Amino acid sequence: MEYKEIVDKIKPELDKAIAFFEGELTKLRTGRASPSLLEDIVVDLFGKKLPLKQLVAISALGPRELLVQPWDKSYIEPIEKAILKSAVGGSPIVDKEVIRVSFPSLTEEFRKNLLRVLSEKQEETRKTIRRWREDVWKEVQEKSRDGEIREDDKFRAKDKLQELMDEYNKKIDEIGERKKKDILE
Repeated sequence: MEYKEIVDKIKPELDKAIAFFEGELTKLRTGRASPSLLEDIVVDLFGKKLPLKQLVAISALGPRELLVQPWDKSYIEPIEKAILKSAVGGSPIVDKEVIRVSFPSLTEEFRKNLLRVLSEKQEETRKTIRRWREDVWKEVQEKSRDGEIREDDKFRAKDKLQELMDEYNKKIDEIGERKKKDILE
């Protein structure tokens, strides 16, 4: 097995880590309300716990207001209770067969808290990527000891692995900067 194959096999895992990071960031509220803020709220409906996205259509009415349209009007009361219990910070208002969820403007304190959470999520993603790097490096070293990889290929693998880590860390930084800009707007 060549060192390139060993290093390249973690790319899908690194891509998954980046995709998960991006998904987590969509749940962070910025100055603009997004349907992703509400879709994972758990609703207790007739003894079952279901995510909101399975029960409704969610759309943005404006920068700070979302419209929640339940598939069945009997869902309105449990959905309203679930939104009130959640920590999204929105105020649900029942309007006939829909629920309007209004979000207040972000306070400076709330923005600072969001930036802290963003930083934590960036670091978690970096840790995941470092774990993958360590696993691959161990495998390269084992194969080098077993004579399956030449010594100079071992060091080429280390360089290639570092290039890959730099590339993914740059992606994490770019995604984080975009979200930071959204939070501060």
